[in-house]
Amino acid sequence: MGHVKLEGVRLIAGERTLLDAVSFEALPGELIAIVGPNGAGKTTLLRALAGFFAPAAGDIWLDGIAVRALTARQRARAVTLIGSDVEEPHGTSVREVVATGRFSYRPWWDWSETPEDFAAAGLALARVGMEEFAERPFETLSSGERQRVWLALALAQDARLVLLDEPTSHLDPRHALDMLCLMRGIASSPVSSFVVLHDLNEAAAVADRIAVLGEGRLLRFAPPDDALDPQILERAFGIAFDRVTAGGAIRVIPRGYRPAVPPLARGT
Repeated sequence: MGHVKLEGVRLIAGERTLLDAVSFEALPGELIAIVGPNGAGKTTLLRALAGFFAPAAGDIWLDGIAVRALTARQRARAVTLIGSDVEEPHGTSVREVVATGRFSYRPWWDWSETPEDFAAAGLALARVGMEEFAERPFETLSSGERQRVWLALALAQDARLVLLDEPTSHLDPRHALDMLCLMRGIASSPVSSFVVLHDLNEAAAVADRIAVLGEGRLLRFAPPDDALDPQILERAFGIAFDRVTAGGAIRVIPRGYRPAVPPLARGT
């Protein structure tokens, strides 16, 4: 479960082609980081993977079934998309928020919680270290704690494909590291996980493979040591990068802007 395949996918917003000819496969248990400049189509690609944005060409499959062919209920069970602009509930406990991940397993008219729902929510909260917060109002949580709750919702849902859009944004280094470790733990289960990250070094630390977007296409889809090639990154972001190894880990450091035109010769 969680086998994702894209073949010849083109994504268009308005009259602009964001991405074209995107093809790759992600295997169950893999964590894929998506990186690229603002406007490259990272969030749109996540939405397409979730079935919320229809490709203009090509197709996306989840376990051999086209995502576009899934019913709303099937998609709600199979895919979790946690966006950076998710609407935050008020007047709701942490456990109640996590339990909403079980809605797709009930008839639409039945909102009552079953013992199975209660157990699934409790187990999910325990996996992200939030079981002691179960009865806390969601709005009283910190940013890092809220991100943990959204991850617990995905676990309670028992999705085969987990999609996270900028989960470390606005987090300090410690809480960002905690979130990365949790994402890595989720990816160890037989699901596919995709995460949009702005920090290239976070992507190097957590991902099995990295999708580098730029120039309206997929520039590289490979393990971190191959994907974070300075020449590929310069094409994507328009600035030069240096790559170093520190403590056995890859690090990339922006070096400077690539001039749009050659500098004028002295005296002209």
